[in-house]
Amino acid sequence: MVLQRDKPINIWGFASPNEKIEVSFAGQKKQTLTDEKGNWLVVLSPLKTSAKPQKMVILGSNRIELTNILVGEVWLCSGQSNMEYAMRKLAKIPKPKNEKLGFPSNEVLSAKNNQIRIFLVNRKQLSKPDSIHKSWALAEDSALRSFSAVGYFFAKEVQEKLGIPIGIISSAIPGSAIEPWIAEESFAQESYFKNQKISNDPGKFYPTMIEPLTKFKIRGFLWYQGETNCFLNEKISYSYKMKVLINGWRKAWKAEDLPFYYVQIAPFNYSKTTGKVVVDANTEPEFWEAQAQILSMPNTGMISTNDLTDSNEDLHPTYKWEVGRRLALWALAKTYHKKIEYSGPIYRNVNFTDGKAWLSFDHLQSANSSALTGFTIAGDDGEFVNADAFVKDGKVLVSSKEIKNPKAVRYNWTENPSGNFYSNGLPALPFRTNNPLTNQFKAN
Repeated sequence: MVLQRDKPINIWGFASPNEKIEVSFAGQKKQTLTDEKGNWLVVLSPLKTSAKPQKMVILGSNRIELTNILVGEVWLCSGQSNMEYAMRKLAKIPKPKNEKLGFPSNEVLSAKNNQIRIFLVNRKQLSKPDSIHKSWALAEDSALRSFSAVGYFFAKEVQEKLGIPIGIISSAIPGSAIEPWIAEESFAQESYFKNQKISNDPGKFYPTMIEPLTKFKIRGFLWYQGETNCFLNEKISYSYKMKVLINGWRKAWKAEDLPFYYVQIAPFNYSKTTGKVVVDANTEPEFWEAQAQILSMPNTGMISTNDLTDSNEDLHPTYKWEVGRRLALWALAKTYHKKIEYSGPIYRNVNFTDGKAWLSFDHLQSANSSALTGFTIAGDDGEFVNADAFVKDGKVLVSSKEIKNPKAVRYNWTENPSGNFYSNGLPALPFRTNNPLTNQFKAN
């Protein structure tokens, strides 16, 4: 396994009541007595980075040796099927259309980096005391075949750039809504949900898939989920559910500053589906908008996937390697303080003057550009038309001969986006200037 560096480390287990336990690791020896139920926990002092395998010895009435332990960085990835999407699928998918993004179809066969360790959560086994440690594996062969592609490629990028051991834990369930991943009592902490009945099995997966992990120290979280809630045409409610999840998980790990990096759900023809809830062409863009509200919370980051699908009929698009890489860029820049560009343009504000819209963005590096596509503009009647757009003097200038007095601008506001607005080689997040959620969502 990999243990998290630079943090006090919990080592815990089960034995007979009032049994003396001693844990030895990396030059430390810590003793304790089990409680009346046989539970025990010792806390090791913060550990330094170590790529050299070490051994942990746990002594009680018996002796347990855990070997091949590294010390580095540990991340937890969670969500639904696009996070669970296993590495073995890469060998079976058609060659992606965007050749610039590569195609590591043989990654499982070539992966031989023993500095990456993986832990695949099995909800049927995790709560069993004698099976926890057995889930750690090297990121190769059959263990890697079953592991999250997004999680692995995140770990690969971070390990390559930092040159230290990386541990990645995957706890994801296909088809899951966000509510089962949140401790049920956490909803009561958010005033938005006061007197509301929460659906979608709140807390269902938390006791088996998340809570048993909370004593294991980690650096941060990766989240790829939302499709199930988008099918329900959720907007601001999803923003608040994400807020509750983030605050609840940070509290459970006793670290209010743990980074939380997440994925904008990919383009899909939601409006062509039938279900319990009626959805339309605005459903997914409005869901993206709800996801983006979380950026107002500290230590969060969202990557765009507008360009990471070859078919809008595919709810599980390929390019998982690029999703992992883009998440890693946020971690490398914001968590590990590498001086790299890590995000495409993120809309900040707009100024309407002389029949034109001047838009300001974070992460927009170019001062000027040729024509941009994907922008639309509207006047008082709210009817949007295709707009002329380009970067000028570090801002995006948007206009249309059809709109003399513009009042609103949108970018990639469609479930089938094709805009070409990039910076740092990364796509802009979709947005609309007349975002109604800005004044509805409270991050604190």
